[in-house]
Amino acid sequence: MLLHGFHVVMSRLRRSPDSVTELYIDKSRHDPRMAQLQRLAEEHSISAKLVEGVRLDRLCRHKRHQGVVAFAEADFAPVSLESLLDEIEGPAMLLVLDGVTDPRNLGACLRSADGAGAHGVIAPKDHSCPLSDVAVQTASGAAESVPYVMVTNLARAMDTMNEAGIWTIGTADEAEQTLFDADIPDSVAWVLGAEGKGLRRLTRERCDELVHIPMGGAVSSLNVSVAAGIALYDSVRRRSVRAAS
Repeated sequence: MLLHGFHVVMSRLRRSPDSVTELYIDKSRHDPRMAQLQRLAEEHSISAKLVEGVRLDRLCRHKRHQGVVAFAEADFAPVSLESLLDEIEGPAMLLVLDGVTDPRNLGACLRSADGAGAHGVIAPKDHSCPLSDVAVQTASGAAESVPYVMVTNLARAMDTMNEAGIWTIGTADEAEQTLFDADIPDSVAWVLGAEGKGLRRLTRERCDELVHIPMGGAVSSLNVSVAAGIALYDSVRRRSVRAAS
């Protein structure tokens, strides 16, 4: 697979250097960040090829590469929901995406999940986006740190989370309570639908609770990755407050 951009390539070199098969760097870059990347590659016996920027443009079809392009073997082994839950120590924080098909939205959600310290992102195999090159690129390294679990039956997966003591909270415009007013436990799975369509009926009915994110302006909804960030970081805030009290 093709990787381009400093954060994405750096993340792969740190987490799975053996999967990197080729590394190309713009020969005109002599800044400290690129020197750091080159040192990391050398530590893992990866020889970087110094090339003209136009060659990098051709390799990644004129997408923004920040002077570095790599080819690597796919390094995303499938993870089951059961194995993910077994590995969680302490309160769980999960993100469930229902019907999110845009790879950029998926990548941005993975990035938000990584930043908040979430244990994983779960989505149904149908009506969802696979972990494509575009999603990986948008995630800026988070696709390699946050497990992305695709399940056959989302409703059944939510039941499994309930059995593990995880409260499933969906966001829906019609919900009476706001996210900020609801009493939300530490162990939680935030369930979000695609912008515009929202949660599917069966998914909505499976949620333990529904909340809405209050909107104070002219627009009626948020991008799913923005909503995910708000929900996840609200859990981070609540945990911090409880720990301090």
